[in-house]
Amino acid sequence: MINSEIQATYQANFNTQETMLELRFIRENIELVKTKTAKRGMDTDLLDRFMEVDQRRLAILGEVESLKNRRNIVSREIAVFKKNKDEAGAAPLIEEMKQVGHRIKELDEELAGVHHELDDIVMSVPNLCDDSVPEGNDDEDNVEIKRWGEKPDFSFTPKPHWEIGVAEGFLDFERAAKISGARFALLSGFGARLERALINFMLDVQTTQHGYQEILPPFLVNTPTMTATGQLPKFEEDLFKIKDWDLYLIPTAEVPVTNIHREETIDQQELPIKYTAFTPCFRSEAGSYGRDTRGLIRQHQFNKVELVKFTTPETSFDELESLLADAEKILQLLGLHYRVVTLCSGDLGFSATKTYDIEVWLPGQQAYREISSCSNFLDFQARRGSIRYRPTGEQKSRLVHTLNGSGLAVGRTLLAIIENYQRDDGSIGVPEVLEPYLESRIE
Repeated sequence: MINSEIQATYQANFNTQETMLELRFIRENIELVKTKTAKRGMDTDLLDRFMEVDQRRLAILGEVESLKNRRNIVSREIAVFKKNKDEAGAAPLIEEMKQVGHRIKELDEELAGVHHELDDIVMSVPNLCDDSVPEGNDDEDNVEIKRWGEKPDFSFTPKPHWEIGVAEGFLDFERAAKISGARFALLSGFGARLERALINFMLDVQTTQHGYQEILPPFLVNTPTMTATGQLPKFEEDLFKIKDWDLYLIPTAEVPVTNIHREETIDQQELPIKYTAFTPCFRSEAGSYGRDTRGLIRQHQFNKVELVKFTTPETSFDELESLLADAEKILQLLGLHYRVVTLCSGDLGFSATKTYDIEVWLPGQQAYREISSCSNFLDFQARRGSIRYRPTGEQKSRLVHTLNGSGLAVGRTLLAIIENYQRDDGSIGVPEVLEPYLESRIE
């Protein structure tokens, strides 16, 4: 479960204005925040700067209060002089008050800058990792917790999906590069139909078997939407921005779907709320050049079916386990071998407190590759987006907890089928559950 010290502090501040909650939490728990963020590999110099700026904020507030008290006292003295028609006696005090007014204005302007810097720092501080998250630096330190199924046994050397797809004529990288550039793919024929079949299959499972409501959200979102889920301001370089518009292409359906309830208060009886959405996703992949450059693993555009939950603080970790099971079910129905790992502190996403990655086995590459990430964000996103719920029988509202996971990344599921169901003659089998979604089985 979540660190009790963190949870107690969150609970004590649930009903505070969101913009101040984060500031207060860092201010009052600075050593805890330093310890937790250091485990993520974050430089704590930023938090030292936070304390310096915050001390300046307190000094400014103190000086302004002192000046205003002085102004109140002198104003009464000036009134007495004026009542007695003693303009000479009032003159130096009036001049003093002019200087006090100028100084207060200067301090107010400086205070605005201080608050802006504090807000910038706060927006750059990641969520605190749960105590159950293993410590580590990168994906090499992630901890495997379970496996499902068996690796397929081939009588021949399995090929990677990019060789199969190009040879069979349903995967074209050269024409995609002509159209758009590197890290795009063109699917045709069987490849296009299989992608569409997977999308419909995933949505059907999540809506009919797991109780998610299907959503079709906008694929372009504004700055407040990106900020609420944690993409902005820290990860702007990873996004595709529309020139001259306050709009971004979504990197995942998590962004618009989580923001459905931004600046809303939900009745507790409605929780948990469970949404699923298919969307294309767009990522610049800044900083990832040279990694997974072949095939469909790391593309600028890809399709994904997302799962998003809104729940209470008391149930969010149970909901994380069920979210993971809902994503796993897709791979189980497709008969694809996979493993589940818990991300270590250094590999954890910015907004998450705990994440499970599902990694599917790819025999053509002799490697496991991530196909889903399932995360609990506690109230981190809800605070940014002011997403609240009203407990039954209570007047005051609280912040919800949000979760999401891929259910699944469609392109990676497609390539997993290609590699796991390949045949010696170059043809590809189809999982039985997908046959109703395809016009005909490829033999």
